Amino acid sequence: MVMKLSARTIAALPKAVSVPSYDRAALTPGIIHIGVGNFHRAHMAVYLDRLIEAGGAQDWAIIGAGVKPHDAAMRERLAAQDWLTTVVELDPEGLSARVTGAMIDFLPIDNAGLIAALADPAIRIVSLTITEGGYYLDAQGGFDAGNPEIVADAAAPEAPQTVFGILLAGLARRRAAGTAPFTVMSCDNLPGNGHVAAQAVTGLARLIDPALAGWVTANVAFPNGMVDCITPATTERERARVADLFGIEDAAPVVCEPFRQWVLEDNFPAGRPAFETVGVEFVADVTAHELMKLRILNGGHAAIAYPGGLLGHHFVHEAMADADITGWLTALEEREVIATLTPIPGVDFGRYLETTKARFANAAVGDTIARLCLDGSNRQPKFILATIAAALGQGRPIAGLALELALWCRYCAATTEAGAPIVIEDALAGVLTPAALAARSDPAAFLGIEPVFGALGREPKLASAFAAALGSLWSKGVRATLRAYVAGGAA
Repeated sequence: MVMKLSARTIAALPKAVSVPSYDRAALTPGIIHIGVGNFHRAHMAVYLDRLIEAGGAQDWAIIGAGVKPHDAAMRERLAAQDWLTTVVELDPEGLSARVTGAMIDFLPIDNAGLIAALADPAIRIVSLTITEGGYYLDAQGGFDAGNPEIVADAAAPEAPQTVFGILLAGLARRRAAGTAPFTVMSCDNLPGNGHVAAQAVTGLARLIDPALAGWVTANVAFPNGMVDCITPATTERERARVADLFGIEDAAPVVCEPFRQWVLEDNFPAGRPAFETVGVEFVADVTAHELMKLRILNGGHAAIAYPGGLLGHHFVHEAMADADITGWLTALEEREVIATLTPIPGVDFGRYLETTKARFANAAVGDTIARLCLDGSNRQPKFILATIAAALGQGRPIAGLALELALWCRYCAATTEAGAPIVIEDALAGVLTPAALAARSDPAAFLGIEPVFGALGREPKLASAFAAALGSLWSKGVRATLRAYVAGGAA
């Protein structure tokens, strides 16, 4: 029998499903989370659910919020089940399900209402998962003050439309009322996520009111954090799986790998939940940890995504079963990526790489190559170009990293090696595909995409290595090119 998930039915769910033993009615909010997607519900919300289950953090429950049209659809799905989420951990040894209850409300999608909620003194943390592309960065990683959405918010700060305009309006109200500011905690997967969030908030504030910008700089904390848990998209397949295996009708379940990691800088002037008791690692500076993850894991995802797509693989675990792809991934990471990292006491990068490869190979996750290929124009600068810049600065080789870029370029040409069409899911698709096609005869056409590559695209060493790799992909094919690199030669 399949039972619709709700607060009324939760006690009657099958015994194999773990459910909250705590009284959700006794919880009070301390966190507003903006961007209630799958990753948030598989990661931060799970940590908080564990903490509340252990008897703590009753005054730190989550209120969900959003500013995009898709947020309204998520709110509607979760409202029908009293904000509960089924989280299924995809362990190859056996799947498990937990219904999490740390979210107790989800605000209507209304910016004025969200600003009012942000002014509530009970809210001490505002967390974000708004995607890597949501921070208004220019090609150099600075704040894009000329973005039309930012310009519009600067002209009408009383009616903001961006996340950062809304945060700023909420902070301004707290400042006027003499209320201590909330901490802004980015949970997005990008380097220095706290610094980037601070850059966006203060950058917009300078356009509106320099005094407010000064107050934000002096008083608002933006801790950096490294987050990690592979979380595929939810489709009808996942909903059916939850119903079939666990007897739960959940309109928005989350499936994720059993691995979960969170490393945070302990900078929360208004207080925080005792996350360290449920596995979160607090450090003074998260930079080394996040670079490890961004370069080895996220860069690794990019490295397997494009050859996987070009060779016709659908699932990530299928690509990992391809010896040419896994050999390429291992060689790239060991020769070029790990060498750019600063050692971390107690951390073995080689062991982390082996764990990463095992995670990628987990067939139970069912992660897709298409998901990894999404939004390359935002992901490549953070996961690959930054590593190239570091390698160049250290005088290290970049043949493999340039080959990764060439694989992305070849993928953006929008056909597999077998000639099947590829849909390029990217905000810059209209720029990427023509440039990728032109690059077959003129490699500079792709590296010259200024919003993506900036000055790095004009580096002679990168240009030379990229041209060689791309030429090999077109003339010899993906497999031969990968094998040449693994064998120790240039592409």
